[in-house]
Amino acid sequence: MMDSTPLLDMRGIVKSFPGVQALRGVDLNLHEGEVLALLGENGAGKSTLIKILGGACRADQGNIFIHGKPTDFTALQDAQESGIAVIYQEFNLVPTLTAYENIFLGHEVTRFGFVSHRKERQQALALFQRMGVEIDVDIPCRSLSTAQQQLVEIAKALAFKARIIVMDEPSATLTSFEVGRLFEIIRDLKRQGIGIIYISHRLEEVTTIADRVSVLRDGQNVGEKDISQITRPELIEMMVGRPLKDEFPSRNSPIGTTRLKINQLRRGREVQDVSFSVRRGEILALTGLVGAGRTETGRLIFGADVKESGEIWLDGKLLDIRSPRDAIAMGIGFLTEDRKLQGLVLMHPVRDNFGLPNLGWLSRFGFVQQQFERDHFSRYIELLKIKIPHMEQVACNLSGGNQQKVVLAKWLARNCDILIFDEPTRGIDVGAKFEIYKLMNELVASGKSVIMISSEFPEVLGMADRVIVMHDGKITGEITDMRSATQEHIMQLAVA
Repeated sequence: MMDSTPLLDMRGIVKSFPGVQALRGVDLNLHEGEVLALLGENGAGKSTLIKILGGACRADQGNIFIHGKPTDFTALQDAQESGIAVIYQEFNLVPTLTAYENIFLGHEVTRFGFVSHRKERQQALALFQRMGVEIDVDIPCRSLSTAQQQLVEIAKALAFKARIIVMDEPSATLTSFEVGRLFEIIRDLKRQGIGIIYISHRLEEVTTIADRVSVLRDGQNVGEKDISQITRPELIEMMVGRPLKDEFPSRNSPIGTTRLKINQLRRGREVQDVSFSVRRGEILALTGLVGAGRTETGRLIFGADVKESGEIWLDGKLLDIRSPRDAIAMGIGFLTEDRKLQGLVLMHPVRDNFGLPNLGWLSRFGFVQQQFERDHFSRYIELLKIKIPHMEQVACNLSGGNQQKVVLAKWLARNCDILIFDEPTRGIDVGAKFEIYKLMNELVASGKSVIMISSEFPEVLGMADRVIVMHDGKITGEITDMRSATQEHIMQLAVA
């Protein structure tokens, strides 16, 4: 039986930024031992609401109550002292410090004024034991897997006795096995009375782990339901504001002859003698579990990494790709998996980011024609429904989904014949996913070829004409009959 007094009660939260009304009187409450899924399209206001809760920014109006007591967070430390921990999608860990040092960073365990590494190690081990996992606490965090780093973040939250834990897209880079382990930990945290706010665009996870769902749209509450009282189509309609009959748009365009051919591509253990081809008008999915070598294969094709051996042929011509510049010149584009580190210059305006791979045709006599650039960018803003107050908005201030759309826009403007999309819909809401899927269909219908690297098996089955499955740097299977293909079949090949 839930306590009638919420563990967390946010009322009438209002927040605006220059040119953007991010939150318009949002309410949110959370009880002890509850998992609340916070959903909404990119730009709906989820990130802003969580930043206010975590003390990263202040609301213009509104109140926050913890166990019925009013609070006023002016800094991150205020939120932490109130028992609030936010685990962001991009982890807040120091790579060179060990797991236990990261856990106690900023609130070290001391003895006679000196840090007690022995006690920190003991307490870190006890925290992981409480979570039911084993982590070598002496290893630098840069040497831990993504799933292990996430466990360190959870341990950090428990170390300062957090009663409210926010998880922002926690499963984005995890395997299905690791997601299952994460859910076990979440259920254990629930039994300890900890309240969890779970932010995800993967609706199948939400219906599995959440007790209740709260949906934001355009900075406002649009609905709140017990998870048992709402269907997946109803949830999608709440998020996007309209019925979405199919999550994957249909396509009926012809597939032509081979355009790109990869022969015996190799780089260490990451990519081992990989060979496949891509045809005109085809979406070829490259899938497998995390660490299978999918992204590494894409980077070799694009010249972002140097291959040890192998050949890349385009339209019957052997290519000599030694850098991304070479690949771009030959009509190959790469929508990177890590948009923040590799896809965008975060501190530059979105207009500059759009222009970066297109400077050749946007410039005249060595100078960028800025009005010409704005005119072209405006077309893609409308086409992709990019939510920005103006073109000079700094890229780091956009939501993850809108950042992804800016990366997509710059490659579409480049008019590449071969497009490598690495996790094209990661961190993107269901409505925006549908728009990107439609765009991919239009690209191949116009004769282009798409290599879609994806770890989401429903996406692979819903969009691909053919599937290449990888495991441990090698191709373990190819699926050509998509009508009879199943997630179980892909998984069997992925763990081979």
